[in-house]
Amino acid sequence: MTITEILLRLHQNSYYFFAIVLFVIGFHTMLTHNNLIKKVIGMNVMETAIFLFFVATGYVYGGRAPIIEPGAGHTYVNPLPSALILTGIVVAVSVTAYALSLIVKIYKAYGTIDAEEIMRIRGGESL
Repeated sequence: MTITEILLRLHQNSYYFFAIVLFVIGFHTMLTHNNLIKKVIGMNVMETAIFLFFVATGYVYGGRAPIIEPGAGHTYVNPLPSALILTGIVVAVSVTAYALSLIVKIYKAYGTIDAEEIMRIRGGESL
């Protein structure tokens, strides 16, 4: 393999790399921040990474839309991951709305959205 072929292959698979980077950023955000809204944002970044990964698995470099024409021997893009991601986006928006509504209730009850402070108020051990 030449350098040009290697760079072309890396470019064709860059979606996977960016999906992994986004997932790690979201995971790091969820683990290291005590603010509940920042945790929800980290969860949304992780969901976006998963959506990107699944759409990238259905993509075929040089592929066409899956509209079959008589006598044509083309490579087609798989439409199933894209269709499933639409459902995933709806679920993600619903989970985000529910999580934010719970955070509002927690704020009204405890006066803070800091997870460690809530644990101290409840009398439990800190995280």
